Amino acid sequence: MRIDIVFDAVCPWCFIGKHRIERALAMRPDVTPEIRWRPFLLNPELPPGGIDRQAYLERKFGSNYRIQRIHAAALQAGQGEGITFNFDTIRRMPNSMNAHRLINFAGIHQSEIVEALFQAYFVESIDIGEIPNLVKIATAHSLDGREVDDYLRSGAGILQVETENARMHRLGVSGVPCYIFEEHYAIAGAQEPEIVARLLDIARETQLEAASR
Repeated sequence: MRIDIVFDAVCPWCFIGKHRIERALAMRPDVTPEIRWRPFLLNPELPPGGIDRQAYLERKFGSNYRIQRIHAAALQAGQGEGITFNFDTIRRMPNSMNAHRLINFAGIHQSEIVEALFQAYFVESIDIGEIPNLVKIATAHSLDGREVDDYLRSGAGILQVETENARMHRLGVSGVPCYIFEEHYAIAGAQEPEIVARLLDIARETQLEAASR
């Protein structure tokens, strides 16, 4: 079953959603997923080097009280998925273009790289906008560090990410994570595994009906 996961590497709910869809798939062992990670740039206007994260949060959400409430909700949800967010130690809000370029470059290792990027940024407070950090992540997951470095320092892959991001907007995706099953059924938000599993059932039933015609 083809599953397109629309996400941004700097979105904490996308991290939570990744773990939840994995749990949903574990509930449905008869489903063989073909997962494709699709970029959605939440902050395309950020400079290549990113900006101070606290300044970004204050500009986006306003009061520190509201920021703390937003973090608390993600912290609570993350605990249920085995994720320990370290929001207080994250210093930069990176431009996620390079992270998405790396994911596209990773081929069959995409899901591993996505998890590693989430862990690096939200747990280890590593700036995933910096090329040296991305190269370290890549080499730790079976990719050639020199090839990755050359790729990220070139302009390769930028147009692909921009094109895919624009396509997701044209399809009507307005928030992430968003899961699209068999290019037909979609659900937005880091839904509980039981809800995602039910949509998997619906998509599977449609597959079977089409195959029997």
